[in-house]
Amino acid sequence: MNKQELENRLIDFAATIIIVASNFEKNYAGNHLAAQIIRSGTSPALNYGEAQSAESSKDFVHKMEICLKELRESFVCLKIIEKANLTTDLKNLSNAKIEANELISIFVSSIKTAKTNMK
Repeated sequence: MNKQELENRLIDFAATIIIVASNFEKNYAGNHLAAQIIRSGTSPALNYGEAQSAESSKDFVHKMEICLKELRESFVCLKIIEKANLTTDLKNLSNAKIEANELISIFVSSIKTAKTNMK
């Protein structure tokens, strides 16, 4: 997968998160988790853009690790949303969980490769 394809997947993931969050129940928990998932779910695309213009290999790895951290947070948040039945949009919720898991794997591998290449 090249950089542009990964960036497009991250953008699509962010859009899916926004769509999922817009369908949450309008109560305290729904509002709280909607705000949280929108922050963590859109962050990887934005930070990946920053990683592409990193000032050093160390800076690149750091920004990639931020993306990974936010993806993991998003994945856990999606599981909470599912368990708490905060949305009826189960198709997009399921797709978001699958994509978050795949993106986590991609970032774990990319970070490992980048760290190896730094040595």
